[in-house]
Amino acid sequence: THAVTIDLCGVNVAKQLHVGHLRATIIGDTLARVHGRLGRKVWRENHLGDWGLPIAMTLAALRRTGTDLGSLTLEHLNAAYRAAQLEGRDAAAGLTAARGTHAGPHRIAELEAQNAGAAMAQEDARATLVRLQSGDAELVAAWRLLIDCTMREVFETAETLGVHLTAEHSRGESFFREELGPTVEAFVNAGLGGEDDGAIVVRYPDRERPMLIRKRDGGFLYATTDLAACRFRVQTLKSDRVVYVVDARQRDHFKDVFDAVRMIGWDRLPDGTRARLVHVPFGSVLGPDRKPLKTRSGENFTLKALLDEAIERGTREVRARSASPDSPTAGMAADELAAIGRAVGSAAVKYADLGSDVTRDYVFDLDRMVSFEGDTGPYLQYAHARIAGILGKALDAAAHAPARPPVSVAEPAERQLVLAILRYPQVVREVAEHNDPSRLCAYLHSLATGFNGFYQQCPVLRCEDAAVRAGRLRLCAVAKHVLRDGLGLLGIAAPERM
Repeated sequence: THAVTIDLCGVNVAKQLHVGHLRATIIGDTLARVHGRLGRKVWRENHLGDWGLPIAMTLAALRRTGTDLGSLTLEHLNAAYRAAQLEGRDAAAGLTAARGTHAGPHRIAELEAQNAGAAMAQEDARATLVRLQSGDAELVAAWRLLIDCTMREVFETAETLGVHLTAEHSRGESFFREELGPTVEAFVNAGLGGEDDGAIVVRYPDRERPMLIRKRDGGFLYATTDLAACRFRVQTLKSDRVVYVVDARQRDHFKDVFDAVRMIGWDRLPDGTRARLVHVPFGSVLGPDRKPLKTRSGENFTLKALLDEAIERGTREVRARSASPDSPTAGMAADELAAIGRAVGSAAVKYADLGSDVTRDYVFDLDRMVSFEGDTGPYLQYAHARIAGILGKALDAAAHAPARPPVSVAEPAERQLVLAILRYPQVVREVAEHNDPSRLCAYLHSLATGFNGFYQQCPVLRCEDAAVRAGRLRLCAVAKHVLRDGLGLLGIAAPERM
């Protein structure tokens, strides 16, 4: 049987996770969970940006300063990456302009020194890359330390988010480095790759824009790696569907890559099946000003800072509720309350993201997200915990009830709840077919709302007819199971008490 490959997360080595990675990670994780729930073999592929000149530039700069790579934090590594980029940027244009405008000798000397420093940094980076590419043991070990430093935070963040993402899912650009030359050759040999001013490009019959797959200096591009990776995912991982969860700005890139893969026939599995290549182009996360979410200083919000804030809000809300003497969490230990707070904070962020149309931008509003009312993740968790409370109270009385009592549908609210529950399998299939987690979010919200309507209109614990009571308790148990299962597909925890 064929598999499904989901390209998710897509972090770059030496860079911190930001809110864009949130979407690529949790949308991909949900789609992977849904396909797995439908019985498919799923490959989660975190296409790690771990190869090429920027990494070599960072590595070279860190080695020049004698930094202990084993004790690096990602924050320091990210700063070193940015500094290396700046150091390697020459001032040639500025120098020409300064000379043209007869700038002072100090300014010209400054620019000349900057140019010389940049040239040295670039040369060091190129030499480092060549040694890295040739498998220099010392450099490869140092390079692995940069990857370890980056991935520690990635895996910690994934765990906080309730996302299934580990080292086994992280196949970097470096994995495909030996395939890049053969990939270009394959396109040239098939008559699909042609020369253009010393470079190799793929041309398309229906558009002007060609795709560059080898530069004039012999260097390869993201497109080359993506072609090799797509071939691997279809041919080697035997996937009849390859889903790329990458932001909408990459739309043209993936159109080019997918069309090239189809033109050369790499989308065909050994049994002749044509794989479906799908780009899920997600929108941006916006701040209250409806511009891409940034910190006050104008930096991209790190995902860690965002999650810490959400968990802090969630924990505050859970603690406040536990202060009420009649709350199910009254008297609960601090560490248990903190665990529920973490679950609430994570659910708030994930549900707000997954609940909107994936392709659209959405405004990040923690106050609304963490609310236990309305169309939010905590509302669904609270509905689940409420049903758990009802079933807990009924346990003793239900000890002598039949295991599978018949469910009555005499009342309209009972009938509506039963019909809502029966829709669940179809909704899960639709999410997989359309790559749209918002359908599952909308369904779970309507199920929780339907349950609340049923509970208000149909007495359960106070029902005097033992047979009807047992049937209604069974309906509660099934609704709880579906809510828990659906939240699980979103990677959201379902606490028993809240």
